[in-house]
Amino acid sequence: MPTSAEIAKNAVDDFKKIQKYMILAKEEHAVRTYAELKDEYLALKAILNVIGVNLAYIDKIKE
Repeated sequence: MPTSAEIAKNAVDDFKKIQKYMILAKEEHAVRTYAELKDEYLALKAILNVIGVNLAYIDKIKE
């Protein structure tokens, strides 16, 4: 069973990856792709907030 630290690390890694793809999708004007990624972004952001991760330094999207 993963520890809470491992779960938090995985969620942060996923969050950073989703943000990278969102930035690329926005630059390429991939509206539908961006919308799908934003759903994942918001879900991960909610989970990270619940577990107490400070997103101030890692949230590049700012939406």
